[in-house]
This record gives sequence, C-alpha cells and structure tokens, in this order.
Amino acid sequence: MSDVLWQPSPDRKAAALVTSFIERVNRTHDLRLDGMASLWRWSVDESAAFWREVWADGDIVGDGPGEVIVTDPDQMPGARWFPQARLNYAENCLRRDDEGDALVFWGEDKVKRRLSWRDLNRLVARLAAAMRAMGIGVGDRVAGLMPNLPESIAAMLAAASIGAVWSSASPDFGVAGVLDRFGQIEPKLLISVDGYWYNGKAHDIRPKLRDILAGLPSAGRLVVVPYLEETPDLAGLPGAVLLADFLAPHDEDRPTFLRLPFDHPLMVMFSSGTTGAPKCILHGAGGTLIQHLKEHRLHGDVHPGDRLFYFTTCGWMMWNWLASGLAAGATLLLYDGAPMLKDGAILFDYAEAEAATFFGTSAKWIDSIAKAGLRPVEIYALAALRTIASTGSVLAPESFDYVYDAIKPDVCLSSISGGTDIVSCFMLGDPTGPVRRGEIQTRGLGMRVEVFDPAGTPVRGRTGELVCTRAFPSMPLGFWNDPGGKRFRAAYFTRFPGVWTHGDWVELTESDGIVVHGRSDATLNPGGVRIGTAEIYRQVETIPEVVEALVIGQDWHNDVRVVLFVRLRDGLSLEPSLTERIKARIRDNTTPRHVPAKVIQVGDIPRTRSGKIVELAVRDVVHDRPVENREALANPEALAQYAGRFELQG
Repeated sequence: MSDVLWQPSPDRKAAALVTSFIERVNRTHDLRLDGMASLWRWSVDESAAFWREVWADGDIVGDGPGEVIVTDPDQMPGARWFPQARLNYAENCLRRDDEGDALVFWGEDKVKRRLSWRDLNRLVARLAAAMRAMGIGVGDRVAGLMPNLPESIAAMLAAASIGAVWSSASPDFGVAGVLDRFGQIEPKLLISVDGYWYNGKAHDIRPKLRDILAGLPSAGRLVVVPYLEETPDLAGLPGAVLLADFLAPHDEDRPTFLRLPFDHPLMVMFSSGTTGAPKCILHGAGGTLIQHLKEHRLHGDVHPGDRLFYFTTCGWMMWNWLASGLAAGATLLLYDGAPMLKDGAILFDYAEAEAATFFGTSAKWIDSIAKAGLRPVEIYALAALRTIASTGSVLAPESFDYVYDAIKPDVCLSSISGGTDIVSCFMLGDPTGPVRRGEIQTRGLGMRVEVFDPAGTPVRGRTGELVCTRAFPSMPLGFWNDPGGKRFRAAYFTRFPGVWTHGDWVELTESDGIVVHGRSDATLNPGGVRIGTAEIYRQVETIPEVVEALVIGQDWHNDVRVVLFVRLRDGLSLEPSLTERIKARIRDNTTPRHVPAKVIQVGDIPRTRSGKIVELAVRDVVHDRPVENREALANPEALAQYAGRFELQG
C-alpha cells in the first residue's frame, strides 16, 4: 500500500506561489529547476542568489537589497545578511490601508471582533505616538503580558515601527515566570489585560500585576487593555492607565516607519526554561521578515487575501510567525481560549464561519480531537481550506490518517518543525508535492539541513542529529546580555563546531522527507542504543484507553531503562492486562529495546505553556534533581506525581 495520502491536482500545483517562483528563478538564472527538490538544492548551493529572489518575491519594502551576505555563508555564527539594506518590519506588515479584514478575533464563544486594515493602521499609529510621547525609542523594550488579541498584534507592530524591541508572554504565566523573562530585558513599558477567559472561566490577573510591577522597576508605565471588564478598576497598580486613556492624546491615522538596518533587533523570545533560567533569544527584523515571507508564501502557499489561522498564545513563537502573515497580505484569524471547547469543535466553527484557507494547530490537539471522536468532515464543508499545519510535537502517522479521513480529504497536511531558537522552521510543507504518512514533506528552502551521525558524517535512511550546515537569515542575533556570544555559541555550535545543532533526533528519508523521532537531548539510550521518544508515543497513542503519555530514561544499574507514564481515560485504572497490551503494541511495531521496563499511571502530564510535554523536567524529578524553572510550566503541580514513585525503586 502506498504511503502517499495526498497529491495536489495539476490546477492546484500550477496555482501555487512556489511554482511561479520556480518559473521566475529559471528565467532569471537560466536554470531548469522542476520542483521543490531541485529548488531546495539550488537554494542551499546558491544562498545569496536564492535570498535575493525571496526579497523580490516578497516585494519587501525598504532601501535595498544591496549585497546579500558578508563573509562565507558556511561561517556560523558570524555571517551578516543584507548589510546595506534598511527596512521596517511593521511597514511591510501594514502595506494595505482599506476596509478589508486585517484581524478577526474570537475569544472562545464569548467575544467576536474584527479590525479592518484601516482600523489596524490607525491603532498602530496611535500606539506608536503614545510610546514615543513617553520616551520610548530605538532599542528600548516593550513587553506584553497578553492573550492573542488584536491589541497584541497592534502593540508589537507599534513597537517595531519606532525601532523598539518587543517581547511577549501569555497572561497565564505566574509572577516568577514573568519576572524571570521580562526582568532580564528591563522593559520601559508593560502592556497587559485585566484578565482572560479559559474554558468559560474568567481569570482576573490584576492581583498578579501588582507583584509583577513591584519586581519590574524599569516599567515606567502599565497600560491595561480591558478584556474581562469594560472599565476595570486599576486601584493598587502604580503607573497604570487604561488603553483608551493612553491613546487619547493621539489622533494619528497612519504610522510613520523608521527604517533601520536589516539586523536591527525586532523581538526577544525565550526558551522554555524547563532546564534552567529562560534564555533571552534576540531576533532581527530583516531575518524574521524574509524568513517568514518565504515560509508563508513558498511553503504554506499563503496568497494575498487568504485567511490564516494558527492556534497559539503570545508565549509561543507561532504567534510571531502568525503575525508575519500580514506581510504576505493575509487576514489573520486570532483565537484566545481553550482549544478543546466543545470537544475541539470551537476551532472548526471558527474556520467554517471565517472561511479559513490555512488552519494551523498542534499535533497534540489533533490527537485529542481524534480521541474525542470528532469527525468534522461530517459537519463542516471547510470549502476554503487548502492547508492544515501541525507543529509543537511529532505528528503521529495515525494522526495523518485521521486528518484525511475525519477532517478533509483534499488538503495539504503540512507537519512543520523548527523552534523559538530560529523563530521559524527547518522542515515544512510543499504545496506542490505529495504528503506521505508520518513524514514532513521537505526541508526549508535556503536551510541546508542535514542529518549527522555521531562522527559528523551526513546520513540518510537512519536516525541522527538534525543540523544546519550553512548560515540563514533568521539565525538569532545572539542572547541578551551575553558578552562575546559565549552562551550562544555553547548552545548551538559545540557539538559540531561551525554547524548549527538543533537538538532534534531525525531521519532523512529516500523521498527527501523528514521523520522526527524526538529531542536528541531527551533521546533514550538503553544499552547504549539511541531511541527517539516519538517512536514510543506513536504506538502508545493508538491505545484507546490512553489519553496521553510521557516517556523518559531512568538511570538504573549503570544503564538506562525506559519508563512510560500514561494518563488514562477518566475512570480507568492501569490493569495488568492493559500494561501488557501497551508493551505488546510497542514491541510488535518497534523493537524489544523500545519496550518500557515500567508503565506507570499518572493523573496529569506536565507541559510548557505552548503545550509541549516536558520530558526533561520529569526526568529531573525522577532522579531527585531540582527543576530550576517551574514557572515555565502550565501545570507545575503535576510534577509532584512523579517524585518518589515506589514503582521506580525496584
């Protein structure tokens, strides 16, 4: 049986933006490229020519492009991109100024709003003027403790328009988690809501804001965006002002944009912090813009006028990725709240009502709605939908089957993978190529991604380290407060000097697809044989009784043994027969080495606020090591279930 689940029709292939891109590259460079594979090879062999074409394809507004790259592109870190160019990220996102939808917002099933491009331009202009009036300028930091609201997008664009540096976190972060992040970058301005909704329940964060302000002396002003209440009481919040009052003195209609160097800082993002204090990762305006334009247009096939949805919070890099959809001319469909409301149907209600063309979510959510028995194909037409994207964790082969059987058979299912580190992806979709079960379709254009064995030799058809062996524009500018770049180099360039090592354990297939086996730093190593955690998850998640699972390696008698924790459906307990069925499923479909020595029932699986399970934090708890930053977790209380387990004593 073929593993190909979907092929684009000839008409769809012809209409794809990457098809016209290839045609122009062929004309301009006298080439005979015939698809994504040959385009990828040219894009990594001729980096400068490729990125110049991406600049032209995205019609980037600015002074440039000029020279594309300084120094050898094989030099990492240290390569400089477009050194003569000057641009502004926000200017590229706000080219339109008409009554068409720029932003559509649903706050669960309680709040619905929309902003036209003209509305968005005016809000950005007024925010930028208010920021300038309080003395914020080039290089100053603006922080947002915000849900995925229109005001969040507008505040980020306003900061970018004047050359300030944006950083955001979601409002469900605890006080320590916020201060661990924003305290490092010392923002002059903090923008926050009064609270947020989740699963129908209101969460007032004003008491938390008092403690945050006390620990954030750099913030001279707190601007509160009303969400729970129309006019929230700000008593006890020093320096606080409602958004309307902050904007009142300013009546601008269009922003002014300060064009700055290509590598001018745009945003600070944070590592999850589950194994230590969060790293402050600094990303540049030009690199972020050109990389996202490439990903949206050439890999995501996002056309001007498309309607782009991605379920995300402001604490996950996918929010920044979503925001850049404005530069591609797309309308952004923003959602804030519980994604499993109505057993997940809320997001399909939204996609249907707003004619989403691109629907992005997490692998975990797809697995959850499958286990909830949701069959959208029987309820919704989703006539406009062309692409479903998944990220955050490995998309299991069975989830590929579910999408085509239960959601929509004629859709490009794009499993994508990258990270906060590069605010983008190393592997993405191909709207002109086949979707194969369990595989990411292609490596990112312009990203010379390879798979290395322990000796640093490229391999195909077997697992190894995901590396990138040539510089790319969205590589971080560095870490905040890292003189000389020592910590930055140690994070990515020590395993294989001069090569970006990402920490993923992957396989490059004969069809040029990618199979992700899990994080290499969470890779299991029983008997010295490396096993990716995703190989076990793929099997366990097919067991109907199992809602979710987490696997670690436990140090045991001078070796490592595999330990599997499972959360079962409500009311079920881990009977010996179920344990044996789980082990048999793993043994029959992987190898005996994958079979866990212990299977243990837990009531909750700890995860980051972006939904990723935290294997490393659980491993530390099991080995009686401290978890240094529990504030990075959405449910840190779950870790208590893993401490001192009697099952792990023998």
